[in-house]
Amino acid sequence: MTASAAVSATANTTRAARRPAGQRHRGMPRWLWHALVVIVVLIIVYPVVWMLGTSFKPAAEVVSSTRPWPVSPTLHNYPQGWTGNPGVTFGRFFLNSAIVSIAAVVGNLFACSLAAFAFARLRFRARRFLFPIVVVTLLLPYHVLIVPQYAIFKDLGWVNTFWPLIVPKFLATDAFFIFLMVQFMRGIPHELDEAAKLDGCGPYRTYWHIVLPLARPALITSAIFTFIWTWNDFFSQLIYLNDTSKFTAPVGLSLFVDQAGFSSYGPMMAMAVLSVVPVFLFFLAFQRLLVEGVATSGLKG
Repeated sequence: MTASAAVSATANTTRAARRPAGQRHRGMPRWLWHALVVIVVLIIVYPVVWMLGTSFKPAAEVVSSTRPWPVSPTLHNYPQGWTGNPGVTFGRFFLNSAIVSIAAVVGNLFACSLAAFAFARLRFRARRFLFPIVVVTLLLPYHVLIVPQYAIFKDLGWVNTFWPLIVPKFLATDAFFIFLMVQFMRGIPHELDEAAKLDGCGPYRTYWHIVLPLARPALITSAIFTFIWTWNDFFSQLIYLNDTSKFTAPVGLSLFVDQAGFSSYGPMMAMAVLSVVPVFLFFLAFQRLLVEGVATSGLKG
């Protein structure tokens, strides 16, 4: 009887071990986990659904109906929003956003990769002292720096131009991307640097021909985040840009609300939908590389 009981207990333990995790742990049923996930997804998606539905609502229905979908859908909001600002169309705002965002991507990839290469691959005295300082700057809120930066750019005559939004990107001012690339470049074997040095490559050729091609996932991740953050940036673009013809898409959306409090919510939501499209397409095109870059640059977990 004892041997039979032992065999039975062993069989039961084996069967329990083979069960899925949701069956082994009786804490919360699996359907409840699924329900919680669905609720969270609905909460996150609802503002997007409301924005999309409002873009097809007539003006009277926007203020009278609380439903996210239109009862009498119309396409009038899109042409009205595109040409609603006197003297400039919303296409100009899209062009300005594209110029600033693409220039910011180029600047961050160039400057931050150079700085990351120096911290990750070169040996110099101040390396252990400077890199922690760069990381600590991540703790500084942007609003603390905006006043001295504005004073500097005003003295240079750059206010109401794109230069304050572009030039800092070429000076490696985004510590997050430096940290991301340093974490990735540290994982590249140093034997490659030694082999390149034996072949007569200096630091710049090693950076350009050896390290940079291998750091492609980190570069793609930095490019995606830079494009999305710059395209959606409102505060700094509102501070430095004054002329309507130089506004970017986020600042242009504020023109649909005038000083008297009258708001054209339908055209504004229509242009907001169009403003989301470039970011969505950019993310969709590089989604696989983004996941790969985050997973291999020390940011996971």
